[in-house]
Amino acid sequence: MIATRREFLYFAVAGVAIATNAPAALGQSYPARPVRIISGFPPGGINDTYARLIAAWLSEHLGQQFVVENRSGAGGTLAAETVAKSAPDGYTLHLTTSADAWNASLYEKLNFDIVRDFAPVATIARGPGVLVVHPSLPVKTVPELIDYAKSNPGKVTVASAGIGSAPHMYWELFRSVTGINMVHVPYRGGGPAVTDLLGGQVQVYFGTFASTIQSIRADKLRALAVTSAKRAAVLPDIPAMAEYLPGYEASIYVGIAAPRDTPSEIVERLNKTTNFAFADAMITRRIADLGDTPLSLSHAEFAKLVVEETEKWRKVIATGNIRAE
Repeated sequence: MIATRREFLYFAVAGVAIATNAPAALGQSYPARPVRIISGFPPGGINDTYARLIAAWLSEHLGQQFVVENRSGAGGTLAAETVAKSAPDGYTLHLTTSADAWNASLYEKLNFDIVRDFAPVATIARGPGVLVVHPSLPVKTVPELIDYAKSNPGKVTVASAGIGSAPHMYWELFRSVTGINMVHVPYRGGGPAVTDLLGGQVQVYFGTFASTIQSIRADKLRALAVTSAKRAAVLPDIPAMAEYLPGYEASIYVGIAAPRDTPSEIVERLNKTTNFAFADAMITRRIADLGDTPLSLSHAEFAKLVVEETEKWRKVIATGNIRAE
């Protein structure tokens, strides 16, 4: 039987994640010195928050300092490449997100492969976006937005945090499912996009909970749907996009990964220690405050998720003919 591309990628990444050539005692002696977690995002954002949250937890429970190092640029690919080329000894880790999955298709030439060159270690959280509109737009539901955009071609603007950002990807999936078009206005980050949305310079945005929830609660923005398959606990009265568009699901995962061939004992110890964090109410409450849900997976389950997300967004990016700037 001939294996499909997805099956090949899954077994390849699962094999990377479960290297077995290290001595059994290695996991117990690790870490013997400080560990770096390389993040491809600047300080202060939600990804940086997660990096520091898990770094503090691992430092406390593994007896060595886990230090966050921010190396932003090129959509996070600079940080990913740094980790991919690091020694597979567990002392250089990558704060990996869904951005890595779609960067695999957004960039024509990368010096690493997210599936081949990394061992997925542990997940931290998963969170959807939220489709919001400026109150001046005369729509209150997703079907109304679709009808309005079809009736006003080229007149409705949709902002994003830049080419290849989560808001951009969520919009592209929405466009591929509905067939509608709006004028895409990419910004250099979510902050400027939300500022112009609040000011009425743009009309539609697929934002993060962290960047939009206060404005939603203050009725400065109108939420039409969350981008998950089910409703979000933080906004229980807002429909899930799948209620209108069956099969639509767009959310970001956040986790940590290591270079390929990292010994399985180290991967396993990091996975168990990270998953143990979800028994701590402070950790789960902090994740909930960010509008996300704790995500506890084995490293093999995480490997499967990476493959699935990489394939899913490859199709969306190809359909939209999107390329990173």
